[in-house]
Amino acid sequence: MQNVTQILEKVDSWLWGPPLLILLVGTGIYLTIRLGILQVFKLPLALKYVFAKDTEQEAEGDVSSFQALCTALAATIGTGNIVGVATAIKAGGPGALFWMWIAAFFGMATKYAECLLSVKYRVVDENGQMSGGPMYYIERGLGNKFLAKMFAIFGIGVAFFGIGTFPQINAITEAVKITFNVPIIVTSIIITLIVALVTLGGIKSIAKTAEIIVPFMAIFYVLGSLFIMFKNINLLPQTIALVFKSAFTPTAATGGFLGASVIYAMRNGVARGVFSNESGLGSAPIATAAAKTNSCVKQGLISMTGTFFDTIIICTMTGLMLIMTGVWSGNSVGASMTNEAFNIGLPVIGPYIVTIGLIFFALTTILGWNYYGERCTEYLFGIKGIKPYRLIFIGLVAVGAFLKLDIIWILADIVNGLMAIPNLIALIGLSGVIISETKLYFEQLESNTKLKWNNKLSEDNN
Repeated sequence: MQNVTQILEKVDSWLWGPPLLILLVGTGIYLTIRLGILQVFKLPLALKYVFAKDTEQEAEGDVSSFQALCTALAATIGTGNIVGVATAIKAGGPGALFWMWIAAFFGMATKYAECLLSVKYRVVDENGQMSGGPMYYIERGLGNKFLAKMFAIFGIGVAFFGIGTFPQINAITEAVKITFNVPIIVTSIIITLIVALVTLGGIKSIAKTAEIIVPFMAIFYVLGSLFIMFKNINLLPQTIALVFKSAFTPTAATGGFLGASVIYAMRNGVARGVFSNESGLGSAPIATAAAKTNSCVKQGLISMTGTFFDTIIICTMTGLMLIMTGVWSGNSVGASMTNEAFNIGLPVIGPYIVTIGLIFFALTTILGWNYYGERCTEYLFGIKGIKPYRLIFIGLVAVGAFLKLDIIWILADIVNGLMAIPNLIALIGLSGVIISETKLYFEQLESNTKLKWNNKLSEDNN
């Protein structure tokens, strides 16, 4: 068993090393150039769409555009925002935060592209629900069923054994035990019942839950972070300066920090950034396909903001706090690092903010990934596979708190990385479709704007 673990560790290290990171970021750079830096110039329009009143209730789809975004964010905003950022900065130093920003910047173009394709190539299943995601645009766009099936298999693997269950339920039960002294078995039963009640209701139930929880948990966590930052506002300039300096020069050892090279900071920042916002992994497009919309470009823009909210805002809040309070160079690791930073900034109530945030972040990740795995199952086995899948998923959530097998985490990491490869191949192969759809949409938008303007001038003259 030890030899198997060592082999898997080497595979995992190689997969999440330069090859996949270059492919992920490289795809983002390629799409950014071809789309004319859309993530900068069209971000105001994308944010306007997110917060505007929904006018497409009669469009095809199962949930509103905002609910689809919240479902995707539910799966994306998770332990990575608290634990992942702490892990990246602990290993790579403050400079890792800069490289998380870089990964997010180019990741916004990737997220836009994959979610655009998801709406364009979605289908209606036997239950009358929308189904979409990489498996559909790989098959219908690229015409490659083998790659599509590989993506679906890896997607189920991640839902069952990776991001979707064990790390999340472990994070919740441990946090509740430490902060509130509640036995692990009690928390495990409660979480399992919540997951069962919500997931058995399907996408509409998940979306409604996500629509309520996601904005609340994000605002709750960000407000706590902002309060600590304002308390230490005099440290903000030197904190940001340290982030930029450490991104391009080696970080010296200090306190409990062992020091890090620029390459190490880059690798940790990019890897944790991708893990947090999931741009390019192909997960968010599965939720996006259910959106009520008549435009794949408009939904792509809305979905793109997910990476902005997840990494540029929430991960940045965590990272700046860790550096500002000095805990990054201490002896704490993972969630305890973030816990310590909140305790310094907000004594007594700070740890409760982290724990409550972690509970909501992890719970919604479980719900979101349940849906992703379900859609992958439906693609491979039809609607008859949905009920058995849901029962297995709920069972894995129930036992997840009691499993501590290192080999499971390594396998999950590998399957997660493998899931991205078919998706990235499709994004590059279908880049022509992405560009043409984008160009057509903005030409029509400009034409409609001119028409409205001319009509207004005509009315004013009359």
